[in-house]
Amino acid sequence: MSETILPELPQELWRAGKLELAHGVQQFLQVIRVATAGLGQYLAEIESRGAKDLYGYGSTIKWFADVAGLSFGEARPVVNRAIALNPTRGLDGTELPAVAPATAAAAAEGAVGDERIDQILTFLANLPLDTSVEDREHADKTLAELARHAGPRQLAKAEQNILGWLDPDGAEQKEPEPKQPRRELTLERRKDGFWKLKGLLDDEAGARTAAALEAYAAPRPVDEFGQADLRTKSERLGDAWVDLVDLAIACPDQPGTSGYRTLVHVTIGLDKLKSGLGTACVDYVGTMTAREARMAACDCLMLPVVLNAAGEPLDVGRLRRFVTPGQRRALNIRDGGCAFPGCHRRPKNCHAHHIHHWADGGPTDLRNLTLLCGFHHRLIHHGDWQVRMAADGLPEFIPPQYLDPLRRTRRNILHRAAA
Repeated sequence: MSETILPELPQELWRAGKLELAHGVQQFLQVIRVATAGLGQYLAEIESRGAKDLYGYGSTIKWFADVAGLSFGEARPVVNRAIALNPTRGLDGTELPAVAPATAAAAAEGAVGDERIDQILTFLANLPLDTSVEDREHADKTLAELARHAGPRQLAKAEQNILGWLDPDGAEQKEPEPKQPRRELTLERRKDGFWKLKGLLDDEAGARTAAALEAYAAPRPVDEFGQADLRTKSERLGDAWVDLVDLAIACPDQPGTSGYRTLVHVTIGLDKLKSGLGTACVDYVGTMTAREARMAACDCLMLPVVLNAAGEPLDVGRLRRFVTPGQRRALNIRDGGCAFPGCHRRPKNCHAHHIHHWADGGPTDLRNLTLLCGFHHRLIHHGDWQVRMAADGLPEFIPPQYLDPLRRTRRNILHRAAA
């Protein structure tokens, strides 16, 4: 077992920069994972020799629970995980191989944590009984390698692909036919600029609405973005409502919009739009930041308005759609959904993002466009992630330095795997 050096804490942690904080978290996380893997090797050896012979306990779980000050239920998964990841010996001295040796190797390096380990072990335990040893080893190696840099959704997608190859038979889910709902809805704008939404739905309509919102309100996975989703449930439901509205507006059959994503008028000076500083007027009654207007301008219906120094409109141009329907269809086929690494959102939930913004002279063609869902669109505009078009004509993303000091490029393999 390799020696692990515990990183030193700065004397004044509050002075640390964001890179130092991120590196400190990553270092301690690796130390915890390596130490957990080392603990597992000890527990596996105790299991091989027998806790009853060594310490007089009926099982390794009971002994470890007392030593660690844990309940039996808390100690059980730790010991079971250790036995699954390490070779042990039977009562007759027969060597019992590890269930997932490739996953164990990744755990020993500190590359994966308990959550992904349990996800892989659960998958391997649920494989069909007639699965060959070679297929199990292949599944272990594939998932262990993916778990080093992927989140739970990507790992689950890979597990589905492996299971589909090993066991192609599956039950097809059926959706009930919805009844005609009854509903009431009021929407009014408050003096502070917020809108108040209030409604009353019957049981059938309420169940459908709850199902639609919950589908879009799931917390964002931690491992895919490097941080936890700190939104409350009500905030996630509010964001889900906006996603559903965007989806409805983008529908070609939508009355009054005909599939145009931008429904409101946004008035802003060209200099503010280029710099991202200042504010813009929304529908002549509210305001938004220039950075928000810049993001909205990626995939919109633009109405140019020329103002004089006093703010008087001098000329109102014709409507211009920056991403044509044909380009949008080509983007849907090429990217298959949100191009950000690990994102599962489909094309209908995405915006067309200008890699080199049109306000800065970027063209509206496929070599300068990529699909991004609302969250990742905002992350690219306001965060430290970067996106560029690779030599093969596909988008690739550069993570912040605090996530990867070498800033190695990443791609979304979910949609391409599905294709």
